[in-house]
Amino acid sequence: MSEIIFLSDVRLSFPHLAEPQKQVNEQTGATRISYNAEFIMPQNHAGFQQFMQRYGAMALEKWKEHAQTVMGMIQNDRKTRCYGVGTEKVNKKTFKPYDGYADAGAVFITAGRDSAPQMIQADGSPVDPANTMAYQQLARKMYGGCRVNAAVKPWLQDNKHGRGIRCDLIAVQFCKDDTPFGEGSVDASSLFGAVAGGAPAGFGAVAPAMPAAPFAGLPSFLGGQ
Repeated sequence: MSEIIFLSDVRLSFPHLAEPQKQVNEQTGATRISYNAEFIMPQNHAGFQQFMQRYGAMALEKWKEHAQTVMGMIQNDRKTRCYGVGTEKVNKKTFKPYDGYADAGAVFITAGRDSAPQMIQADGSPVDPANTMAYQQLARKMYGGCRVNAAVKPWLQDNKHGRGIRCDLIAVQFCKDDTPFGEGSVDASSLFGAVAGGAPAGFGAVAPAMPAAPFAGLPSFLGGQ
């Protein structure tokens, strides 16, 4: 279990937990499915310090005397590492860091996996993977900006696609609410007034009976983040 890093009380960002994210390779056209998220924390967070120590130990074991050189190359290429400082996460439309990333000393870790990670309930027990409804209910409770506990597992990439540091997402647990990232929900009620002849607030008008359908067997259509 020493390979697993526990991130306690960190902010969740860009979560793809209830439904996987689909990414298409522009060169091959292949589709990759991933459950993933980013976790924001201060640089002195115990979990981040443990992550960096683990990364250094793995790099030394694998690349021996070349470890520092390879780690330097990875540090200089954002696409080859699963961690970074908050100011690196810049919105391409506003040219400013995304919400939560601009906080002084903020760092982040990106983690993901092809299959759904464990969802941990408030009492510390995992949700039964076969209970899809319970899993979805808990996963959808986790929004960008809330605080979570997470278990991640760093690993080194060294293949034909290059060298890098990646992170598997093992498990997530909702910790507590915090300010949602982005605009959040918008209250537009002040734009509306009472409708003449409308039902009083809190009371629903009874809909008139619909006439019988001219023929049976009408199809129903269901619409489907």
